[in-house]
Amino acid sequence: MDSLVGERRITYDARGLAEPHAEAPRVAEIDGTVARFDAKDLTTRQINLELRRLLYELGVTDVTIENPGAKHSLGVGILTRCQITFAGSLGYFGCGLVDGPEIHVKGRVGWSACENMMSGVVVIDSNAGSLTAAALRGGDVVVKGRVGARTGIDQKGGTVIVLGDAGSMTGFMMQRGRQIICGDVGPGLGDSMYDGTIYVGGKVKSLGIDCVPGEWTEADTELVERKFRIYGLGTPPELQKFVCGKVLYNYDNLEPSEKKLVL
Repeated sequence: MDSLVGERRITYDARGLAEPHAEAPRVAEIDGTVARFDAKDLTTRQINLELRRLLYELGVTDVTIENPGAKHSLGVGILTRCQITFAGSLGYFGCGLVDGPEIHVKGRVGWSACENMMSGVVVIDSNAGSLTAAALRGGDVVVKGRVGARTGIDQKGGTVIVLGDAGSMTGFMMQRGRQIICGDVGPGLGDSMYDGTIYVGGKVKSLGIDCVPGEWTEADTELVERKFRIYGLGTPPELQKFVCGKVLYNYDNLEPSEKKLVL
């Protein structure tokens, strides 16, 4: 596939990698299957090209990227099992469209981190912006700080764990998966959710349309304790469970007044 940027044509191979017209900077220090490089003076494109060169061309399985500098769109589209460590913060759209990697961000992330993630693990040591894990399909996203609004919007699978507070419209239009929010949650929790489960340890400002309290089961206890054990998060707090009330399952059967409320 080709694309024209200005007067320069860039060619991509079947894996989405840029062909020789745009080369990786080749700055990494490599020791067997482990590599690290300093991204301080590199552009977003150069960082991603170097990361892909290491993973896809050289067979490296453990990469540390120092000084990412909160640049946007880092670590996106990684479709292989590997370990990636960002020794610093990321900007918007970090770690999106990944399938398989285990990523550790030793800092904060901006909006839309882990968007459309298919599988793998992303652990964020600090806070995350709005739209974290948007359209998440699989894997685990662990945020050890707070998250912004609309976390897990249109979530289709996987698990989101937040140790701090979450903003408004958390779980909006959720379709599947789980969210474990240990802190307080803003207004509109689970608004228009279709399926899935949301656990909350703190106070809920208000529930969204068709989000209702659920009955706790042994399976809920097993899930929460297992996830906390896997990521070394200690003892989970006492949680409330929220699920879909299924009123919106049959939209055509709603009364006119109910349709007006939904719209």
